[in-house]
Amino acid sequence: MKRILLFFIVLIHITAVSSQHNSWPRPSVECKPWTRWWWLGSAVDPPNLSYNLEELARAGMGGVEITPIYGVKNGEPQYINYLSPKWMEMLSHTVSEAHRLGMEVDMNTGTGWPFGGPGVTVEDAATKALFQEYKVKGGTRMEMKITIGDEEQRKVAYLSKLYAFSDDGQKTDLTSSVGQDGILDWLAPAGNWRLIALFVGKTFQQVKRAAPGGLGYVMDHFNKSAVKNYLNRFDDAFSRSGAPWPNAFFNDSYEVYGANWSPGFLEEFEQRRGYKLEEYLPELLGKGQTDTSRRVISDYRETMGEMLLENFTVSWTEWANRHGATTRNQAHGSPANILDLYATVDVPECEIFGITGFDIPGLRKDSLIKINDGDPVTLKFASSAAHISGKNYTSSETFTWLTEHFRTSLAQCKAEIDQVFTSGVNHVFFHGTPYSPREAAWPGWLFYASVNLSPTQPIWKDAPAFFSYINRVQSFLQYGKPDNDLLVYFPVYDIWYEQQDDFYFAFSIHGLREKLPRFYQTVEKIRTGGRDVDYISDRFIRSSSVENGLIKTAGGATYRALVLPAVRFMPHETLEKIYELATEGAKIIFVDQYPGDVPGLNDLSGRRQKFMRLISRFPRADFQKTARKKTGKGEFITGTDYPKLFETAKIGHESFVQEFRGQLVRRKNETGHHYFFTLLTDNEIDGWVPLAVEARSAMFFNPMDGKSGKALLRKEKGKTEVYMQLKPGESVVLKTFAHDDVVVPEWMYSRDSGKEFRITNGWSLEFMESEPAIRGVFGIDSLMSWTEIGEERAKRNTGTARYRVKFTINKVPGREYLLNLGDVRESACVYVNGREVGTLFAVPFTTRIGRYLNNGENLLEIDVTNLPANRISDYDRRGVQWRIFNDINVVDVNYQQTLYDKWETVPSGLPGPVTVKEVLLTHDLSDSVVYLGNGFQP
Repeated sequence: MKRILLFFIVLIHITAVSSQHNSWPRPSVECKPWTRWWWLGSAVDPPNLSYNLEELARAGMGGVEITPIYGVKNGEPQYINYLSPKWMEMLSHTVSEAHRLGMEVDMNTGTGWPFGGPGVTVEDAATKALFQEYKVKGGTRMEMKITIGDEEQRKVAYLSKLYAFSDDGQKTDLTSSVGQDGILDWLAPAGNWRLIALFVGKTFQQVKRAAPGGLGYVMDHFNKSAVKNYLNRFDDAFSRSGAPWPNAFFNDSYEVYGANWSPGFLEEFEQRRGYKLEEYLPELLGKGQTDTSRRVISDYRETMGEMLLENFTVSWTEWANRHGATTRNQAHGSPANILDLYATVDVPECEIFGITGFDIPGLRKDSLIKINDGDPVTLKFASSAAHISGKNYTSSETFTWLTEHFRTSLAQCKAEIDQVFTSGVNHVFFHGTPYSPREAAWPGWLFYASVNLSPTQPIWKDAPAFFSYINRVQSFLQYGKPDNDLLVYFPVYDIWYEQQDDFYFAFSIHGLREKLPRFYQTVEKIRTGGRDVDYISDRFIRSSSVENGLIKTAGGATYRALVLPAVRFMPHETLEKIYELATEGAKIIFVDQYPGDVPGLNDLSGRRQKFMRLISRFPRADFQKTARKKTGKGEFITGTDYPKLFETAKIGHESFVQEFRGQLVRRKNETGHHYFFTLLTDNEIDGWVPLAVEARSAMFFNPMDGKSGKALLRKEKGKTEVYMQLKPGESVVLKTFAHDDVVVPEWMYSRDSGKEFRITNGWSLEFMESEPAIRGVFGIDSLMSWTEIGEERAKRNTGTARYRVKFTINKVPGREYLLNLGDVRESACVYVNGREVGTLFAVPFTTRIGRYLNNGENLLEIDVTNLPANRISDYDRRGVQWRIFNDINVVDVNYQQTLYDKWETVPSGLPGPVTVKEVLLTHDLSDSVVYLGNGFQP
């Protein structure tokens, strides 16, 4: 009896495990999309907080990130000061309600951005270096007041150092020669002298877009004491109120302008770099005109980066972790190696800023756009850091400025988010959702730089389908481990040496491609060749190891090789570690050259000697030829041709990317691998696609509708191939099984029968929802934009209209029927014979309707929801005052105050054409379809 019972327990366990592996991953709250939730003026109240959260939860959002900002005009009586007792009550209510609804709450560690506020004293405020110069001839007695010229700075700035530099290389510290009255009394020795006074002043930058109770100086991020003092305000607020700590604390992109110094910087520099920076002020200010100047500037930048990392990023994260919270950080914009900054926090976050010009047929391209700065190469800084450091999530600020306000469609969002996914992001945060009271007049409360994903907008009606899509995709992208092929060294010392516009240098998202052209070209060349990469810094190379011939980073991710793309400068410690990795079995790929020098200035001769001794142990290489040289247990592979280098290294590629021009991300799991494929080009796939991994079986999962099935696989020329059908704009998940032949229902492929008809006549139109209201049924006969039906209000409304038609079809047994809506403005819910088929929000706007069809007459109803562009344009023509916000109010994509009254009427509804295609669904590629009389038979 016990044996029988044990048998059934084991059988149940095997069945459960098998079912788990063959189905969608178990969803979590992190799989759902989250959103940045702007509290305008923090003018929130419990009923409306609950209402807003309920609407977000009902639509399928998993969490919010509270960011308080400026308020609504004339709404001052309702403003709540940040971190005040009442504000903390609102936070407590929010967290309680969110948990009731199965949601989580993050919060910004401040209001607006960057960190700062009323508690930041002048001493703790963001700091800058100010230089004044004087020319003195030898033999001249100099008696003059050394003071800063800027009157505003004179109130706070102090003289840190005064140095004299002669034209023959002499250096003299005159700081102690300046009396308490600021008077320098000095007799210049022979020669021509350049005196440089270093004053330490303040940027006076205030928090940008601050909320009530949040205005004040931006803090000094390089000063550990200033950071601690800033965070003490939060400790006090939470301690006094007893409010629950949030799930995570957030830091927006680093936008601390002009903060190029800190009071303790010179001491930190000497301790870290081994020499006195004040003795090299001419080189620091020399804009890289000499090699020494470039080396000093590189050392300055490295020191600033280390201080930002240790004194701010580490301190902030440790503080949050002590309180049971995590940190989300946008490192871009920082004057540091952003890979290391991203890797230090719990959730690295990137951002997309603008829209990408995808070549997808049927995807509407708006004329009022901002070109995306957040391209995949940029996005991968965050995901690379997450992968090499072993973090589970990479988040993204998603949909900042895709188009002008009121003109962004869900279809545009879907294409953009697919590219975000293939860049390694798996935890999406929308940008965003303004808190808006239920009673606020349309268009509700707004934020100036976002795609407004909130209940006040018409696209909200069909947004749940989009959110479900994100939930399904992210359930796979949060499952398993990253499986990128290559590590690419991030040549930060080359960048610091080359970029010489100013000694201060930040990795801003805007214009980063222009600043790092060779790195971007390298990454794009590798990725378009079908191999994916993560970037790695010196710090993470030095903590990596080799396991079974793979390079294993400190976070546990493994890679087949390390690529060093034409690197010139590298610390000898990094080079030594790379040589060690090779001797232990790693593949190291050098492109164009071996590194040639060490960065920085201190002990340059000694460090160069160590560097050259190490290089002398490297195999001799003619980089004009691709070669592989054994190095210990591993290999050095040298050359200039990337495809040949990877072929020599026996690192395969993904044909979906190289040959089919798609985008993908691949991860590994306990049964094999899984892919997210998306086709963002005009390149339909209907055929065998080779995979870079081996598989015995595989399953497709459709994130649009949740369907799944066993895919067709074959072995061809030693590679596993999957049969795939994918149209431009579509995406799919593939899960492979390395050893198991899974037993699940088959994935159905469609074979055209050759029969397709267009539903051209007999259409009517009726507005189900409209503002302004439009009543009655319009016999339009043929499909058109509802702006063309002859009703004046239809040119300026927003809402949902039902397109209705009856048509006859003679169904053929065993056939499926595909409905294609053609041009949809902008999303649609389809009904056949009174039964809901589903919501279509992205190209190619196609769905199966066979099981809903009658043999004979059928009723097709399509509820189409438009954008609010025509309505808001009408508001501006009529002078409706909807721009009711303080600070920047509402601006256009170029940050200009602009009216929308001159916008042309935007097509709305269903221009079509609507077609029905008959297909055979089969799992057998030998099936063919031929026309037989009045029917279609296989």
